[in-house]
Amino acid sequence: MADSIMLDRAKDFAVAVIRLCREIKADKRESVLINQLLRSGTSIGANIHESKYAHSTADFVSKMQIALKECYESEYWLELLNRTDCISDEKYQAMISSCGSIRRMLISSINTVKKRD
Repeated sequence: MADSIMLDRAKDFAVAVIRLCREIKADKRESVLINQLLRSGTSIGANIHESKYAHSTADFVSKMQIALKECYESEYWLELLNRTDCISDEKYQAMISSCGSIRRMLISSINTVKKRD
């Protein structure tokens, strides 16, 4: 159940990233940063989804760690977009909060699985 909550939140985050990037792109600004955020922001959920079909515990942890790295990367791109005034402080805080929530779930999940081994 926790996996589905985390995956649902990751999908919601990916949708928010896509919408945000579409909005920024409409203003024809920062296309390099937009592309990077699109890749990392949508990759989180893809890796969580893929972890459900892992061949082993190590494979599961690896997929979840990749999702975690993508989370950190997304936070970086969001910060740059905010600091360059491409997104408002309000949107930035909402996106960072969402990403942070997913990050904490990923860390918890990874730690739980590692303790079992």
